Amino acid sequence: MKPKHLSAVVLLAFVAGGCANMPSVGPDYHAPETKAPTHWGEPLAGGETNSATATAAWWKNFHDSELDSLIERATQSNLDLKIAQARVREARAHYRMTSADFWPTVDAAGSYARQRQSQNQPVLGSFSIPSSAFENDVYQAGFDASWEIDVFGGTRRATESARAQVAAAKFGEREVLVTLLGEVARNYVEARGYQRRLEIARNNIRAQEQSLAITQNRFTNGLTSDLDVQQASTLLSTTRAVVPALETALAASIHRLGVLLGQTPESLETELSVAAPIPAAPPVVPVGLPSELLLRRPDVALAERQLAAATANIGVAKSDLFPKFYLTGVAGFESISADDWFKSGSRFWSVGPSVQWRIFDAGRIRANIQVQTARQEQALANYENTALSAFEDVENTLTAYAKEQIRRQQLKDAVKSSEESLRLANQLYANGLSNFINVLDAERSLYQAQDALVQSDRTISTNLIALYKSLGGGWETMEPQLALAKTAN
Repeated sequence: MKPKHLSAVVLLAFVAGGCANMPSVGPDYHAPETKAPTHWGEPLAGGETNSATATAAWWKNFHDSELDSLIERATQSNLDLKIAQARVREARAHYRMTSADFWPTVDAAGSYARQRQSQNQPVLGSFSIPSSAFENDVYQAGFDASWEIDVFGGTRRATESARAQVAAAKFGEREVLVTLLGEVARNYVEARGYQRRLEIARNNIRAQEQSLAITQNRFTNGLTSDLDVQQASTLLSTTRAVVPALETALAASIHRLGVLLGQTPESLETELSVAAPIPAAPPVVPVGLPSELLLRRPDVALAERQLAAATANIGVAKSDLFPKFYLTGVAGFESISADDWFKSGSRFWSVGPSVQWRIFDAGRIRANIQVQTARQEQALANYENTALSAFEDVENTLTAYAKEQIRRQQLKDAVKSSEESLRLANQLYANGLSNFINVLDAERSLYQAQDALVQSDRTISTNLIALYKSLGGGWETMEPQLALAKTAN
């Protein structure tokens, strides 16, 4: 290559390197500003405080070792989480693919062919040349390279979009993790709630069986009518009918936990067969300030990164409006004989710049720009909607958590009154001073109050779980453990 040609190629390569500092086509991304409320709309009347949140390992606030174990196992084997982790790896690989477009591509090739040219071709066909001269071997080996120079920033915008998608996939993994933690805790609390409701139902069944036996004995001795016996039997059968439905719901909760742990549905039946108390909520629940919420919620961060990627894609589309510059070259050896194939006389090469500019495509490029712009508008609206929904989730769960505690206190008072009513009704009935219907009403009211109180206990805990989930807690603690597990595997 002559010095002046070599200088031109070097200059072009230098210009290509300087393109990285040139402005790129398309809009530059600026994160949207979301105005957060200065305080929560719902008064913090259920033990919540505005102090710094303690949601990193919120499930430990329930002080239940079985719950801790279930959550740890779920984060290691849940299939939805594995899918999310694979999406992160996919996004990272796609980013590496996109970044590779900054570099030249080099291909190597080699070939051998036996060929024959036409003996009657123009010019040569007019000479008397032996036919054997038109048949020969061709040996060829070499390299060809192509380098697109990112003058207008299309590749830079594509890389910017891919980088944002990596972050979006990571936040998506965190969102799946937050949902998983909440689902495991909720189903565990519900399972313990159903066990407690079954215990109350069976205690009431035993009490009602005793009441029926006493009534039958009084009927046998002529102290009461058969109506009392039939009414006692009806109440007993009604209470017994509740048990199968509760057992079905309990089994469904345990089966769901099994699947959340990446196991077969029945895998936890033995482990959770022994009844245990419903995990109780802690007395104090720090929820932080609204301004902190958007920094903790993975779904909000996911939507923001998707907006960044959509913005960069506009630049990728706009870059197609401009010409594309390439530096291409080819070099190798070619010969009709294997003996001198790789000798200096068999060398060939070519190198130089080229340009391509699409001048007509029936409006395809501009239509694609409009497509990407519309997607960016959708991503912006999605981000704003996600942020508003985050505040709504917290407000709703704060309300539910506080109001259920008020309801629970009323139910606790109702259970106490029902127990006293049943004691008095039995005493009056035994002394012949009251009808048996009063005893039945008291027994029915007591069972309903006890069952409602247990459901309220369960609801308080599940509402607190929903509050922790709406605050975006949990991933901070579990993410390092997931990273260690990946490294070990």
